Amino acid sequence: MMKPKEVTALLREQGFKVTPQRLAVYNALSHTTAHPNAEMLYRELQPYYPTMSLATIYKTLSILCEVGLAQELNVGEEAFRYDANTSHHPHIRCIKCGRVDDVMTELPSRDMEQAAAQETGYVLTDHQYYFFGICPVCQTAKNGGLYN
Repeated sequence: MMKPKEVTALLREQGFKVTPQRLAVYNALSHTTAHPNAEMLYRELQPYYPTMSLATIYKTLSILCEVGLAQELNVGEEAFRYDANTSHHPHIRCIKCGRVDDVMTELPSRDMEQAAAQETGYVLTDHQYYFFGICPVCQTAKNGGLYN
């Protein structure tokens, strides 16, 4: 993950204003593997930035994605999730509790990309892979658990 000075320089280079709130959103996102959505980040940062609005979080996430500091994930929920790890890697979401994890195993994505391009005639510009299942915590939860 980038250091605050590097983030500041990149944002300014791309023509964006640097604010403590924007740096805080990036910092929170870059120090978690939970793949939070905007509301989760808002709840985490609210005690430290009580005047920061949810709209500020959304705008900042949009900017972070635009400049390449974050990626937006659509894992089949109402809200997008975000990841500061912008390398191409799959994600897996628990269908019981909604937890989202990285899958860092190398997948044969190059073969799939070539097959998709050849079949459709598209020139591919990007890809994302998602898996769905039941996480280890939910697998071991008793019947009285929250998501059973």
